[in-house]
Amino acid sequence: MGKMIEQPRVELSKVAVSETHGENSPYFAGWKAYDENPYDELTNSSGVIQMGLAENQVSFDLLEKYLEEHPEASTWGSGFRENALFQDYHGLKSFRTAMASFMEQIRGGRAKFDPDRVVLTAGATAANELLTFILANPGDALLVPTPYYPGFDRDLRWRTGVNIVPIHCDSSNNFQITPQALEAAYNEAEANNTKVRGVLITNPSNPLGATVQRSILEYLLDFVTEKNIHLVSDEIYSGSVFSSSEFVSVAEILEARQYKEAERVHIVYSLSKDLGLPGFRVGTIYSYNDSVVTTARRMSSFTLISSQTQHLLACMLSDKKFTENYIGTNRERLRKRYQMIIEGLRSVGIECLKGNAGLFCWMNLSPLLEKANREGELELWNAFLHEVKLNISPGSSCRCSEPGWFRVCFANMSEHTLEVALERIRNFMGRINKE
Repeated sequence: MGKMIEQPRVELSKVAVSETHGENSPYFAGWKAYDENPYDELTNSSGVIQMGLAENQVSFDLLEKYLEEHPEASTWGSGFRENALFQDYHGLKSFRTAMASFMEQIRGGRAKFDPDRVVLTAGATAANELLTFILANPGDALLVPTPYYPGFDRDLRWRTGVNIVPIHCDSSNNFQITPQALEAAYNEAEANNTKVRGVLITNPSNPLGATVQRSILEYLLDFVTEKNIHLVSDEIYSGSVFSSSEFVSVAEILEARQYKEAERVHIVYSLSKDLGLPGFRVGTIYSYNDSVVTTARRMSSFTLISSQTQHLLACMLSDKKFTENYIGTNRERLRKRYQMIIEGLRSVGIECLKGNAGLFCWMNLSPLLEKANREGELELWNAFLHEVKLNISPGSSCRCSEPGWFRVCFANMSEHTLEVALERIRNFMGRINKE
Protein backbone atom coordinates (compact mmCIF):
# COMPACT_ATOMS: atom_id res chain seq x y z
CA MET A 1 0.00 0.00 0.00
CA GLY A 2 3.08 2.25 0.02
CA LYS A 3 4.22 4.56 2.78
CA MET A 4 1.48 5.41 5.26
CA ILE A 5 0.65 9.12 5.56
CA GLU A 6 -0.64 10.38 8.87
CA GLN A 7 -4.27 11.33 8.41
CA PRO A 8 -7.03 12.66 10.63
CA ARG A 9 -9.41 9.95 11.89
CA VAL A 10 -12.39 9.59 9.57
CA GLU A 11 -15.35 7.32 10.03
CA LEU A 12 -15.88 4.29 7.82
CA SER A 13 -19.06 2.34 7.14
CA LYS A 14 -20.39 -0.36 9.42
CA VAL A 15 -19.56 -2.93 6.74
CA ALA A 16 -15.94 -1.75 6.58
CA VAL A 17 -15.37 -2.05 10.32
CA SER A 18 -17.46 -5.18 10.86
CA GLU A 19 -15.77 -8.39 12.01
CA THR A 20 -18.14 -10.54 9.94
CA HIS A 21 -15.56 -10.75 7.13
CA GLY A 22 -14.52 -13.96 8.93
CA GLU A 23 -10.84 -13.64 8.09
CA ASN A 24 -9.76 -13.93 11.72
CA SER A 25 -10.36 -17.67 11.38
CA PRO A 26 -7.50 -20.22 11.58
CA TYR A 27 -8.60 -21.21 8.07
CA PHE A 28 -7.29 -17.91 6.69
CA ALA A 29 -4.35 -17.80 9.11
CA GLY A 30 -3.15 -21.05 7.58
CA TRP A 31 -3.27 -19.51 4.14
CA LYS A 32 -1.16 -16.61 5.36
CA ALA A 33 1.47 -18.99 6.78
CA TYR A 34 1.59 -20.78 3.43
CA ASP A 35 1.87 -17.52 1.46
CA GLU A 36 4.82 -16.46 3.60
CA ASN A 37 6.68 -19.76 3.19
CA PRO A 38 5.28 -21.82 0.29
CA TYR A 39 6.63 -25.28 -0.39
CA ASP A 40 8.52 -25.77 -3.64
CA GLU A 41 10.14 -29.08 -4.55
CA LEU A 42 13.27 -27.40 -5.92
CA THR A 43 13.62 -24.02 -4.22
CA ASN A 44 11.94 -24.44 -0.82
CA SER A 45 11.55 -28.11 0.06
CA SER A 46 11.01 -27.31 3.76
CA GLY A 47 8.19 -24.84 3.11
CA VAL A 48 4.54 -25.12 4.07
CA ILE A 49 2.46 -27.45 1.89
CA GLN A 50 -0.98 -26.04 1.11
CA MET A 51 -3.61 -28.61 2.10
CA GLY A 52 -6.27 -26.08 3.02
CA LEU A 53 -7.20 -25.12 -0.55
CA ALA A 54 -9.88 -27.13 -2.34
CA GLU A 55 -8.52 -26.84 -5.87
CA ASN A 56 -8.57 -29.51 -8.55
CA GLN A 57 -5.24 -29.57 -10.39
CA VAL A 58 -5.12 -33.24 -11.38
CA SER A 59 -6.35 -32.76 -14.97
CA PHE A 60 -4.73 -29.52 -16.11
CA ASP A 61 -2.95 -31.43 -18.88
CA LEU A 62 -6.30 -32.27 -20.48
CA LEU A 63 -7.32 -28.61 -20.51
CA GLU A 64 -3.97 -27.50 -21.88
CA LYS A 65 -4.09 -30.15 -24.61
CA TYR A 66 -7.57 -29.00 -25.65
CA LEU A 67 -6.41 -25.40 -25.98
CA GLU A 68 -3.37 -26.44 -28.02
CA GLU A 69 -5.55 -28.43 -30.40
CA HIS A 70 -8.32 -25.80 -30.58
CA PRO A 71 -6.71 -22.36 -30.85
CA GLU A 72 -10.02 -20.95 -32.11
CA ALA A 73 -11.37 -21.24 -28.56
CA SER A 74 -8.94 -18.65 -27.22
CA THR A 75 -8.86 -16.39 -30.28
CA TRP A 76 -11.56 -14.12 -31.62
CA GLY A 77 -11.18 -14.07 -35.38
CA SER A 78 -13.99 -12.13 -37.05
CA GLY A 79 -15.99 -11.95 -33.81
CA PHE A 80 -13.57 -9.63 -32.00
CA ARG A 81 -15.60 -6.41 -32.26
CA GLU A 82 -18.87 -8.06 -31.30
CA ASN A 83 -17.42 -9.65 -28.18
CA ALA A 84 -15.21 -6.70 -27.22
CA LEU A 85 -18.30 -4.53 -26.75
CA PHE A 86 -20.50 -4.58 -23.66
CA GLN A 87 -22.64 -7.69 -23.22
CA ASP A 88 -26.05 -7.66 -21.56
CA TYR A 89 -26.66 -9.32 -18.20
CA HIS A 90 -27.78 -12.56 -19.82
CA GLY A 91 -24.26 -13.39 -21.02
CA LEU A 92 -23.45 -15.10 -24.32
CA LYS A 93 -26.27 -17.36 -25.45
CA SER A 94 -23.72 -19.89 -26.69
CA PHE A 95 -22.12 -20.09 -23.26
CA ARG A 96 -25.38 -20.38 -21.31
CA THR A 97 -26.47 -23.16 -23.67
CA ALA A 98 -23.12 -24.96 -23.29
CA MET A 99 -23.21 -24.55 -19.51
CA ALA A 100 -26.75 -25.96 -19.22
CA SER A 101 -25.73 -28.90 -21.39
CA PHE A 102 -22.63 -29.55 -19.28
CA MET A 103 -24.65 -29.39 -16.09
CA GLU A 104 -26.89 -32.12 -17.52
CA GLN A 105 -23.93 -34.19 -18.71
CA ILE A 106 -22.01 -34.06 -15.46
CA ARG A 107 -25.13 -35.26 -13.61
CA GLY A 108 -25.36 -38.28 -15.86
CA GLY A 109 -28.28 -36.92 -17.85
CA ARG A 110 -30.62 -37.47 -14.91
CA ALA A 111 -31.71 -33.82 -14.77
CA LYS A 112 -32.57 -31.22 -17.40
CA PHE A 113 -31.52 -27.56 -17.36
CA ASP A 114 -32.98 -24.67 -19.36
CA PRO A 115 -30.34 -22.16 -20.62
CA ASP A 116 -32.83 -19.33 -20.05
CA ARG A 117 -32.76 -20.06 -16.31
CA VAL A 118 -28.95 -19.94 -16.11
CA VAL A 119 -27.69 -16.72 -14.49
CA LEU A 120 -23.94 -16.17 -14.80
CA THR A 121 -21.83 -14.86 -11.91
CA ALA A 122 -18.14 -14.39 -11.18
CA GLY A 123 -17.77 -17.67 -9.30
CA ALA A 124 -19.83 -19.54 -6.71
CA THR A 125 -18.86 -16.99 -4.04
CA ALA A 126 -20.68 -14.26 -5.94
CA ALA A 127 -23.59 -16.59 -6.66
CA ASN A 128 -24.11 -17.47 -2.99
CA GLU A 129 -23.92 -13.85 -1.88
CA LEU A 130 -26.23 -12.68 -4.66
CA LEU A 131 -28.82 -15.29 -3.72
CA THR A 132 -28.55 -14.29 -0.06
CA PHE A 133 -29.29 -10.67 -1.00
CA ILE A 134 -32.35 -11.83 -2.95
CA LEU A 135 -33.80 -14.31 -0.45
CA ALA A 136 -33.16 -12.64 2.90
CA ASN A 137 -33.22 -9.25 4.60
CA PRO A 138 -30.55 -7.95 7.00
CA GLY A 139 -31.12 -9.63 10.34
CA ASP A 140 -32.79 -12.70 8.79
CA ALA A 141 -31.07 -16.08 8.82
CA LEU A 142 -30.07 -19.01 6.66
CA LEU A 143 -29.73 -22.47 8.19
CA VAL A 144 -26.44 -24.14 7.20
CA PRO A 145 -25.39 -27.66 8.26
CA THR A 146 -22.04 -28.04 9.99
CA PRO A 147 -19.25 -28.55 9.24
CA TYR A 148 -19.43 -25.90 6.52
CA TYR A 149 -16.97 -24.02 4.31
CA PRO A 150 -15.27 -21.36 6.50
CA GLY A 151 -15.70 -18.74 3.79
CA PHE A 152 -19.48 -18.84 4.23
CA ASP A 153 -19.10 -16.62 7.31
CA ARG A 154 -17.81 -13.98 4.92
CA ASP A 155 -19.70 -14.79 1.73
CA LEU A 156 -23.18 -15.03 3.23
CA ARG A 157 -22.97 -12.55 6.11
CA TRP A 158 -20.47 -9.72 5.68
CA ARG A 159 -22.15 -7.43 3.14
CA THR A 160 -25.68 -8.81 3.35
CA GLY A 161 -26.23 -8.49 7.11
CA VAL A 162 -27.81 -11.94 7.10
CA ASN A 163 -27.09 -14.41 9.92
CA ILE A 164 -26.02 -18.05 9.75
CA VAL A 165 -27.72 -20.44 12.17
CA PRO A 166 -25.78 -23.73 12.24
CA ILE A 167 -27.53 -27.06 11.84
CA HIS A 168 -25.30 -29.04 14.19
CA CYS A 169 -24.38 -32.43 12.74
CA ASP A 170 -22.09 -34.98 14.41
CA SER A 171 -19.97 -38.05 13.71
CA SER A 172 -22.54 -40.51 15.04
CA ASN A 173 -24.12 -40.59 11.57
CA ASN A 174 -21.21 -39.31 9.49
CA PHE A 175 -22.26 -35.67 9.95
CA GLN A 176 -25.40 -36.10 7.88
CA ILE A 177 -28.34 -33.74 8.44
CA THR A 178 -31.03 -35.20 10.69
CA PRO A 179 -34.64 -34.02 11.10
CA GLN A 180 -33.93 -33.39 14.78
CA ALA A 181 -30.92 -31.16 14.06
CA LEU A 182 -32.80 -29.26 11.37
CA GLU A 183 -35.81 -28.62 13.61
CA ALA A 184 -33.52 -27.61 16.50
CA ALA A 185 -31.75 -25.00 14.35
CA TYR A 186 -35.05 -23.60 13.09
CA ASN A 187 -36.48 -23.42 16.60
CA GLU A 188 -33.32 -21.74 17.91
CA ALA A 189 -33.68 -18.99 15.31
CA GLU A 190 -37.37 -18.56 16.08
CA ALA A 191 -36.64 -18.36 19.82
CA ASN A 192 -34.24 -15.50 19.10
CA ASN A 193 -36.89 -13.71 16.99
CA THR A 194 -34.81 -14.31 13.87
CA LYS A 195 -36.75 -14.99 10.69
CA VAL A 196 -35.44 -18.01 8.81
CA ARG A 197 -35.44 -17.47 5.04
CA GLY A 198 -33.88 -20.68 3.82
CA VAL A 199 -31.58 -23.68 4.14
CA LEU A 200 -28.26 -23.78 2.29
CA ILE A 201 -26.58 -27.13 1.70
CA THR A 202 -23.35 -27.97 -0.09
CA ASN A 203 -23.44 -31.17 -2.11
CA PRO A 204 -20.76 -32.50 -2.01
CA SER A 205 -18.41 -29.52 -1.73
CA ASN A 206 -18.79 -29.51 2.05
CA PRO A 207 -15.67 -30.08 4.17
CA LEU A 208 -16.58 -33.74 4.65
CA GLY A 209 -16.31 -34.90 1.08
CA ALA A 210 -19.67 -36.69 1.16
CA THR A 211 -22.70 -36.30 -1.05
CA VAL A 212 -26.10 -35.55 0.46
CA GLN A 213 -28.27 -38.66 0.44
CA ARG A 214 -31.46 -38.78 -1.64
CA SER A 215 -33.61 -39.37 1.45
CA ILE A 216 -32.19 -36.24 3.09
CA LEU A 217 -32.87 -34.15 -0.02
CA GLU A 218 -36.44 -35.46 -0.04
CA TYR A 219 -36.83 -34.49 3.60
CA LEU A 220 -35.31 -31.04 3.04
CA LEU A 221 -37.76 -30.31 0.25
CA ASP A 222 -40.65 -31.28 2.50
CA PHE A 223 -39.21 -29.17 5.33
CA VAL A 224 -38.77 -25.95 3.33
CA THR A 225 -42.25 -26.40 1.86
CA GLU A 226 -43.77 -26.79 5.32
CA LYS A 227 -41.92 -23.72 6.65
CA ASN A 228 -42.49 -21.71 3.44
CA ILE A 229 -38.78 -20.95 3.01
CA HIS A 230 -36.12 -21.53 0.33
CA LEU A 231 -33.61 -24.30 -0.38
CA VAL A 232 -30.23 -23.42 -1.89
CA SER A 233 -28.14 -26.36 -3.10
CA ASP A 234 -24.47 -25.61 -3.85
CA GLU A 235 -23.62 -28.55 -6.11
CA ILE A 236 -20.16 -29.71 -7.16
CA TYR A 237 -20.06 -32.97 -9.10
CA SER A 238 -16.31 -33.70 -8.94
CA GLY A 239 -16.78 -35.02 -5.41
CA SER A 240 -18.42 -38.23 -6.61
CA VAL A 241 -15.38 -40.33 -7.46
CA PHE A 242 -16.65 -43.82 -6.71
CA SER A 243 -19.84 -43.89 -8.76
CA SER A 244 -21.61 -41.18 -10.70
CA SER A 245 -24.90 -42.53 -9.34
CA GLU A 246 -23.84 -41.57 -5.78
CA PHE A 247 -24.29 -37.90 -6.59
CA VAL A 248 -27.93 -36.85 -6.42
CA SER A 249 -28.88 -33.37 -7.58
CA VAL A 250 -31.90 -31.67 -6.08
CA ALA A 251 -32.91 -31.15 -9.73
CA GLU A 252 -33.49 -34.92 -10.02
CA ILE A 253 -35.80 -34.88 -7.01
CA LEU A 254 -37.78 -31.97 -8.44
CA GLU A 255 -38.14 -33.69 -11.78
CA ALA A 256 -39.48 -36.81 -10.07
CA ARG A 257 -41.94 -34.60 -8.17
CA GLN A 258 -43.04 -32.96 -11.44
CA TYR A 259 -41.54 -29.68 -10.19
CA LYS A 260 -44.04 -29.26 -7.37
CA GLU A 261 -42.86 -26.44 -5.05
CA ALA A 262 -39.87 -25.92 -7.37
CA GLU A 263 -40.11 -22.13 -7.12
CA ARG A 264 -38.43 -22.28 -3.69
CA VAL A 265 -35.37 -24.22 -4.98
CA HIS A 266 -32.17 -22.63 -6.31
CA ILE A 267 -28.96 -24.36 -7.45
CA VAL A 268 -25.48 -22.83 -7.30
CA TYR A 269 -22.86 -24.32 -9.61
CA SER A 270 -19.38 -23.33 -10.75
CA LEU A 271 -16.51 -24.66 -12.85
CA SER A 272 -13.93 -24.01 -10.12
CA LYS A 273 -13.70 -27.62 -8.96
CA ASP A 274 -15.24 -29.69 -11.75
CA LEU A 275 -12.93 -28.18 -14.39
CA GLY A 276 -10.24 -26.94 -12.01
CA LEU A 277 -10.70 -23.32 -13.16
CA PRO A 278 -11.20 -21.19 -10.03
CA GLY A 279 -9.18 -18.38 -11.56
CA PHE A 280 -11.66 -18.07 -14.42
CA ARG A 281 -14.36 -17.01 -11.91
CA VAL A 282 -17.28 -18.81 -13.54
CA GLY A 283 -20.36 -19.52 -11.47
CA THR A 284 -24.06 -19.90 -12.12
CA ILE A 285 -27.36 -19.59 -10.35
CA TYR A 286 -30.06 -21.89 -11.65
CA SER A 287 -33.44 -21.05 -10.18
CA TYR A 288 -36.91 -22.43 -10.82
CA ASN A 289 -38.36 -19.13 -9.61
CA ASP A 290 -38.98 -16.57 -12.38
CA SER A 291 -38.68 -13.59 -10.03
CA VAL A 292 -35.38 -14.86 -8.65
CA VAL A 293 -33.99 -15.37 -12.16
CA THR A 294 -35.02 -11.85 -13.19
CA THR A 295 -33.63 -10.23 -10.04
CA ALA A 296 -30.41 -12.28 -10.12
CA ARG A 297 -29.84 -11.26 -13.72
CA ARG A 298 -30.22 -7.58 -12.79
CA MET A 299 -27.85 -7.97 -9.85
CA SER A 300 -25.33 -9.97 -11.88
CA SER A 301 -24.15 -6.70 -13.42
CA PHE A 302 -21.89 -6.50 -10.34
CA THR A 303 -20.34 -9.91 -11.05
CA LEU A 304 -20.14 -10.29 -14.82
CA ILE A 305 -17.85 -12.82 -16.53
CA SER A 306 -15.69 -11.47 -19.35
CA SER A 307 -16.84 -12.22 -22.89
CA GLN A 308 -13.44 -13.75 -23.68
CA THR A 309 -13.84 -16.30 -20.88
CA GLN A 310 -17.40 -17.10 -21.97
CA HIS A 311 -16.31 -17.59 -25.58
CA LEU A 312 -13.47 -19.95 -24.62
CA LEU A 313 -15.62 -22.08 -22.33
CA ALA A 314 -18.55 -22.15 -24.77
CA CYS A 315 -16.22 -23.82 -27.27
CA MET A 316 -14.76 -26.22 -24.71
CA LEU A 317 -18.03 -27.31 -23.08
CA SER A 318 -19.75 -27.75 -26.46
CA ASP A 319 -17.15 -30.35 -27.45
CA LYS A 320 -18.83 -33.55 -26.22
CA LYS A 321 -15.85 -35.73 -27.05
CA PHE A 322 -13.64 -33.58 -24.85
CA THR A 323 -16.11 -33.29 -21.97
CA GLU A 324 -16.83 -37.04 -21.88
CA ASN A 325 -13.12 -37.85 -21.77
CA TYR A 326 -12.45 -35.14 -19.19
CA ILE A 327 -15.22 -36.24 -16.81
CA GLY A 328 -14.15 -39.89 -16.90
CA THR A 329 -10.40 -39.27 -16.67
CA ASN A 330 -10.74 -36.63 -13.97
CA ARG A 331 -12.89 -38.93 -11.84
CA GLU A 332 -10.37 -41.80 -12.11
CA ARG A 333 -7.47 -39.54 -11.18
CA LEU A 334 -9.33 -38.16 -8.20
CA ARG A 335 -10.19 -41.70 -7.12
CA LYS A 336 -6.50 -42.61 -7.22
CA ARG A 337 -5.54 -39.56 -5.13
CA TYR A 338 -8.30 -40.27 -2.63
CA GLN A 339 -7.11 -43.85 -2.10
CA MET A 340 -3.53 -42.64 -1.89
CA ILE A 341 -4.16 -40.29 1.02
CA ILE A 342 -6.68 -42.52 2.83
CA GLU A 343 -4.31 -45.51 2.76
CA GLY A 344 -1.32 -43.34 3.63
CA LEU A 345 -3.05 -41.94 6.71
CA ARG A 346 -4.41 -45.33 7.75
CA SER A 347 -0.90 -46.79 7.67
CA VAL A 348 0.06 -44.51 10.56
CA GLY A 349 -3.14 -45.05 12.52
CA ILE A 350 -5.18 -42.08 11.30
CA GLU A 351 -8.73 -42.77 10.19
CA CYS A 352 -10.86 -40.61 7.91
CA LEU A 353 -14.58 -40.29 7.60
CA LYS A 354 -15.86 -42.47 4.77
CA GLY A 355 -16.73 -40.18 1.92
CA ASN A 356 -16.82 -40.02 -1.84
CA ALA A 357 -15.29 -36.63 -2.51
CA GLY A 358 -12.38 -36.12 -4.80
CA LEU A 359 -10.82 -32.94 -3.42
CA PHE A 360 -10.59 -33.43 0.34
CA CYS A 361 -11.06 -35.83 3.23
CA TRP A 362 -12.17 -35.38 6.84
CA MET A 363 -9.35 -36.60 9.11
CA ASN A 364 -9.90 -37.67 12.72
CA LEU A 365 -7.04 -36.58 14.98
CA SER A 366 -9.08 -36.51 18.18
CA PRO A 367 -6.92 -39.27 19.78
CA LEU A 368 -3.95 -36.88 19.59
CA LEU A 369 -5.59 -34.02 21.49
CA GLU A 370 -4.07 -33.22 24.87
CA LYS A 371 -7.28 -31.33 25.69
CA ALA A 372 -10.53 -32.53 24.15
CA ASN A 373 -11.81 -29.06 23.30
CA ARG A 374 -11.36 -26.28 20.74
CA GLU A 375 -8.23 -25.04 22.50
CA GLY A 376 -6.64 -28.48 22.23
CA GLU A 377 -7.61 -28.73 18.56
CA LEU A 378 -6.00 -25.37 17.76
CA GLU A 379 -2.82 -26.40 19.60
CA LEU A 380 -2.59 -29.48 17.38
CA TRP A 381 -3.38 -27.38 14.29
CA ASN A 382 -0.59 -24.97 15.27
CA ALA A 383 1.84 -27.90 15.53
CA PHE A 384 0.87 -29.14 12.07
CA LEU A 385 1.24 -25.66 10.61
CA HIS A 386 4.56 -24.66 12.18
CA GLU A 387 6.30 -27.97 12.93
CA VAL A 388 4.99 -30.38 10.29
CA LYS A 389 4.61 -27.48 7.82
CA LEU A 390 1.20 -28.57 6.54
CA ASN A 391 -1.72 -26.16 6.25
CA ILE A 392 -4.78 -28.22 7.13
CA SER A 393 -8.10 -26.75 8.28
CA PRO A 394 -9.24 -27.35 11.88
CA GLY A 395 -12.83 -28.46 12.24
CA SER A 396 -13.65 -25.52 14.49
CA SER A 397 -13.04 -23.16 11.56
CA CYS A 398 -15.79 -25.12 9.79
CA ARG A 399 -18.05 -24.80 12.86
CA CYS A 400 -17.66 -28.47 13.72
CA SER A 401 -18.85 -29.08 17.28
CA GLU A 402 -16.57 -32.10 17.87
CA PRO A 403 -12.89 -31.23 18.45
CA GLY A 404 -10.18 -33.12 16.60
CA TRP A 405 -11.53 -33.28 13.06
CA PHE A 406 -9.52 -31.66 10.23
CA ARG A 407 -10.22 -31.04 6.56
CA VAL A 408 -7.33 -32.08 4.31
CA CYS A 409 -7.22 -31.18 0.60
CA PHE A 410 -5.16 -33.36 -1.72
CA ALA A 411 -6.12 -32.53 -5.33
CA ASN A 412 -4.31 -29.17 -5.45
CA MET A 413 -0.81 -30.65 -5.69
CA SER A 414 1.29 -33.18 -7.58
CA GLU A 415 1.51 -36.81 -6.47
CA HIS A 416 5.09 -36.16 -5.40
CA THR A 417 4.04 -33.28 -3.15
CA LEU A 418 1.31 -35.45 -1.66
CA GLU A 419 3.92 -38.11 -0.90
CA VAL A 420 6.05 -35.47 0.82
CA ALA A 421 3.05 -34.41 2.91
CA LEU A 422 2.30 -38.01 3.91
CA GLU A 423 5.96 -38.57 4.84
CA ARG A 424 5.85 -35.51 7.09
CA ILE A 425 2.75 -36.90 8.79
CA ARG A 426 4.45 -40.29 9.23
CA ASN A 427 7.45 -38.61 10.87
CA PHE A 428 5.20 -36.55 13.13
CA MET A 429 3.22 -39.61 14.22
CA GLY A 430 6.48 -41.43 14.87
CA ARG A 431 7.59 -38.66 17.25
CA ILE A 432 4.21 -38.65 18.96
CA ASN A 433 4.29 -42.42 19.50
CA LYS A 434 7.80 -42.27 20.99
CA GLU A 435 6.76 -39.53 23.36
